[in-house]
Amino acid sequence: MSEDIIRYPLLDKLYQQYLTDEHSANFIQWVSRSYGIGSLERLARNGQPCSRRAAVLALGFLGDFSVNETVGRALSDSDRGVRMLADHGIRSVWTRQGNAAEQAKISQMYAWSLQNRNVDVIESATILIETNPMLAEAWNHRAIAFSAEGQFESAIEDCKETLNCNRFHFPAAIGMAHCCLQLDEQGAALDGFRLALRINPDLEGVRQHVMHLEKILED
Repeated sequence: MSEDIIRYPLLDKLYQQYLTDEHSANFIQWVSRSYGIGSLERLARNGQPCSRRAAVLALGFLGDFSVNETVGRALSDSDRGVRMLADHGIRSVWTRQGNAAEQAKISQMYAWSLQNRNVDVIESATILIETNPMLAEAWNHRAIAFSAEGQFESAIEDCKETLNCNRFHFPAAIGMAHCCLQLDEQGAALDGFRLALRINPDLEGVRQHVMHLEKILED
């Protein structure tokens, strides 16, 4: 009990200092000295709003893919600040799935995607998926490359696999919905956008898509 009494205010204090000086390195250093990942996850789930914000922020900096469930749940937290921090931090968490070599390959695929080297992405992702089919970002990058090449059916299947590996991957749900629109499958697109919104309720652009498609399908 004494540990909770001491540590909750300490995390809040470190967070308030971070908000004041915006010095992320100091925040990470002091939090890592005082808290383990398990303690941060407990605070992210059960702390007061300020503690949840601080814990989610710290997990985004320090956590590997094992914290995905905690940060993913924070996307729908009752506190908007927690949700915003989760939205930002979870993308970093996703890049930490797999071993160092797998992470490096996924980073390379991201760079290739920016260069429109879609064939290279597809080939590299396929090899990586064959060795580790649980790598959500490998499926996701291949889905993006398939979509860019106009192979929308293949992209949709890879978006589904991404979500099978990582149920909080709202960008995959959004990508799947857009591919469905390319195939004029408006009902399936609506399902994809709704899924993204259930995962991350603050996606206002997605909410507009849902309202638009609902109106079209009703008419």
